[in-house]
Amino acid sequence: MFDIFSKLLNALDKTAETGARQSARRIGRRSFIAKTGVVLAGTALMPVLPFDRSLGGSAFAGEGENDTDCDYWRYCALDGNLCNTSGGSTTSCPPGSEASKVAWVGTCSNPNDGKDYLVSYNDCCGKATVANSTFCFRSEGERPGYRMGLHNDINWCMANKNLGYHCTVAMLVGLADE
Repeated sequence: MFDIFSKLLNALDKTAETGARQSARRIGRRSFIAKTGVVLAGTALMPVLPFDRSLGGSAFAGEGENDTDCDYWRYCALDGNLCNTSGGSTTSCPPGSEASKVAWVGTCSNPNDGKDYLVSYNDCCGKATVANSTFCFRSEGERPGYRMGLHNDINWCMANKNLGYHCTVAMLVGLADE
């Protein structure tokens, strides 16, 4: 038994040594150091690169706007309880619940910048509904329920293991095509 184990270790050692020698022939120390330097410099410069913050969570809440009110622009196609009055936020489910695997999408106009945005509405599943949470029913531009993805009056928790509805989040997906 010891002899088999010893032969296996010798074979593994020889394979590792051969691989290390071959890579040493192909790749020099200077080239490795140069590539590592480029990666480190690139990583250090990442925070100063410009990026679009316009789809951030609170970037659209202007002065006087209240995202716990059903009239908030992002809720134009929402049908359900607001998660930010049920223990979560506008974009995240409360602890103990999980986002539905399927959702509906609405197109809402932001009065602050005059642009139309795609908003994904995900039901949060797995907890009982909170009694004092805000219920909103807005269905601006809703189509009849013949196409599931265009209808907001469905229990979207049906794709999850726990079917209990708790609340709904409204996440920005992007700008709507004009």
